[in-house]
Order: sequence, then C-alpha cells, then structure tokens
Amino acid sequence: MTGTTGGRGTAGLYLTGVLVSGFGTTAMWLASGIWVKSLTGSDSLAALTVFALWAPALVGPLLGTVADRMRRRPLMVWSNLAMAALLPTLLWVDSADRVWLLFAVLVLYGIQGTVHEAAEVALASAALDRRLLGDFNGLRMTVNESVKLVAPLAAAGLFARYGGGPVALLDAATFALAAGVFARMRVREEKPVRPASAHWLRDTAEGLRTLRSSPVLRPLVLTGAFTMLLAGINGAAVYAVVDRGLGHPPAYAGVLYAVQGAGSVVAGLAAGPLLRRVSERLLSAAGLALFAVAAGVRAVPHDGVALGASALIGVGLPWVLVAVMTAVQREAPETAVGRAAATAHTLVFVPNAIALAAGAGLVAVVDVRLLLPLLAVAGLAGAVVSATRGALARVAAPARADV
Repeated sequence: MTGTTGGRGTAGLYLTGVLVSGFGTTAMWLASGIWVKSLTGSDSLAALTVFALWAPALVGPLLGTVADRMRRRPLMVWSNLAMAALLPTLLWVDSADRVWLLFAVLVLYGIQGTVHEAAEVALASAALDRRLLGDFNGLRMTVNESVKLVAPLAAAGLFARYGGGPVALLDAATFALAAGVFARMRVREEKPVRPASAHWLRDTAEGLRTLRSSPVLRPLVLTGAFTMLLAGINGAAVYAVVDRGLGHPPAYAGVLYAVQGAGSVVAGLAAGPLLRRVSERLLSAAGLALFAVAAGVRAVPHDGVALGASALIGVGLPWVLVAVMTAVQREAPETAVGRAAATAHTLVFVPNAIALAAGAGLVAVVDVRLLLPLLAVAGLAGAVVSATRGALARVAAPARADV
C-alpha cells in the first residue's frame, strides 16, 4: 500500500521533477541528432538517434514489470541518479568513430525513460486522490509541452556555441536535480510482495491481460492506438503541406510545431476540469474528432488555416493520451499499474512509428489535398465508433468503487 502525508505537496514536487527532467530530455533529444550529423555528415544516422531513444518502448511491458516489482519512489530517484552519472561519458564523443557510444547511451536513456514513466504513473495512481488524477495528468502534459517550447532553443544555442558535451552535462544536471526533487516527496511505500509462483514472462503479460479484460480500458487503448496511427500519417505529411500547400521552406514546419505545442499546453490545462464532468471515453472521442477535423482542413492552402489547424491538433491529441492514462490509473489494480501503463504506452505509440514510415510513402504517391481529407473521414468515423462502443463498455463494466 502507498500513502502520502501531503497530497498537494507531493503533486507539486512531482510536477517540478517532471519539469526539470523534461527540460534536459528535450534538449538532449534535439542535440543528439545535430551531434551525430555534425560528426558523421549522415542524415540517416542522425535520424536513428530518435529511434534509439524510442526503441526501448517496444519492450515496454517487460520494463513496466520492473516498476511493479520495486518501490516506485526509490526507483525514480536511483534511475535519475544513474543517468546523471552516465551522461558525462558523452564528453568522449568527439569524432565519428565514437558515435557508437552516443547511440549506446541513447538506448539506455530510452530504457530509463520507459521504466521511469511506468513508475511515475503507478506512483501517482497510488499516492494522489484518484478524483484528481485527470487534473494531475493534464498538468503533467502542460509541463511537458511547455518545456518543449523553450528547451530546443536552449539546446540549439548551447550546441552551436560549445558542442554536444555541455548539452550532455546540462542533461546530467537536470537528472541529478530531478532525483533530489523526487527524493523529497513524502510518500510511504511498502515493498511489493512477489508471490512464490511469480515469473517474469507471466508477470509481464499481466499488463496486457489487465487491458484486454477491462471493458473500459480496451476500447480506450484501441482509440489511442488508432489516433496515433492517424497522427503518424499526418506527421509524415507536414512537409508536403508546408512545401506544396503553403509554398514555404521546410523550416516553416517548426512554426507549425510550435503552435501545436502551444495548443497542447492549453489542452493539458483543460483536461482536468473536463474529466471532472465527462468520462475518459468522451474526452478521448472528442480529442480524436478534433484532431481529425484539424488534420483534414490542413489541406486548405492558407497560412491562417494551417496555424489554426496546428493549434487544434495540439489540443486534440493530448486529450486522447490523458484520457487513456487516467483510465489506466483508475481502473488497473495497484499492483499492476506500472505494467498496464507501460503496455498501454507501447500499444498506443507503436502504430505512430509505423504510420510515420508508411505515411512517408503515401505522401510520395497521394496528393495531401486528398490524403488529409480521407484521414479526417477515418478519424471522425473512429471517434463515433469510440463514443458509442465505449458507452456500451461502460454499461457492461462492473461499477467501480467510489474514489
């Protein structure tokens, strides 16, 4: 059992830790690609840095098991300290033949991030008032998106003047600071009891069983996966929109992403109040519908329309993700929240990566003025199915305890 002696203080420290570590992570994410490009001259290797960070999510269910087998707060503290100690080794990466070390660290970075996120979600589920989880997750989304508006500029400026080493040291410092913040959280946790019959593979599969057996979680995760599938195609089409539709250079995509990030900040602030009034099912369906409409109108070759669509996409996508994670925290058993969260993360985001690759091929053969409206139709149909199917699931689900 987990408890807290100060819910608001715990939430505040939690969000502070997310803010600090998120700043460093975003800076390192950007700098790693620039770093590899500058040393090797290879666009392909630079692109692989994102894959190296993301790849551990493919084994998210297994890594989520780690979060359920250990006390979550100490796991968060020590995993942050481990990264703080590891990142300074990147000062050795000063030539193309040492880029392998950067990739190795990035893979470990992704592993730590997957475990840490599962532990974060599980700890919040146990330590905070479940009626306010929607507010908390919305604020967490706002914090994450806010740093993305600032950290890339800081990282690019620091790298341009001093190179990649100082960015790595900055990230190490944010990990150390985040570890100190998480260590200050007043949370009481008992060590998880592992049954004598426990087995790694069987325990790992528990996250999938939890999602599959829940008439509430199953449709929500499917909605999230479908949304991110469409989002991948939309993301692959952005440069075609900028070039063929708006007639701008590729760098203009950065403006659209910045506006989308601002929309996500607003979405995070609105998610909590909305989840106090509507179900996760309705919020996710609304988010999918909003995203679909916005993606469709991107086919209109007008700067104002494109900027407005980016802002609405920034609102719609986070609503789906916040709804999924809040439902996992509320519905999954406390002993399996980490595995359920990590499994849901994998199931939701793997389609996005697949769609990014497939979308690159589609954009080459299908005009975005046709592709994006078709995407909008598919998204709106999915939103209707999600809303109606989810409603039936909620009726069929046993009433959960008043939280």
